[in-house]
Amino acid sequence: QVHLVESGGGLVQAGGSLRLSCAASVSISNLFLVEWYRQPPGDQRELVAGITDGGTTNYVGSVKDRFTISGDAFKNTVYLQMNSLKPEDTGTYYCKSNSRWGYDWGQGTQVTVSA
Repeated sequence: QVHLVESGGGLVQAGGSLRLSCAASVSISNLFLVEWYRQPPGDQRELVAGITDGGTTNYVGSVKDRFTISGDAFKNTVYLQMNSLKPEDTGTYYCKSNSRWGYDWGQGTQVTVSA
């Protein structure tokens, strides 16, 4: 099992930025895929961005050109840089890993964007 801990959430005004961190208990080079999901209040969890162990990234259309996912192998951490935030980006953000140990989720970090 991989232990994941998210941090970096908070309250920000529309147009602002936040950087979320997902710290893993193992080297991220052991993770086939790390993804960020978000769950808006009263809604379902949705995929936001992902990064493979080869560095390939993908994004949902609504965050392209605003969010950037990246990994730091020395810190065993995957980041989600979020710029030009909108109220509709509000939600609990979770990271998820896919590895030889299976699928694992973090506990989430809350992001609130005020208009």
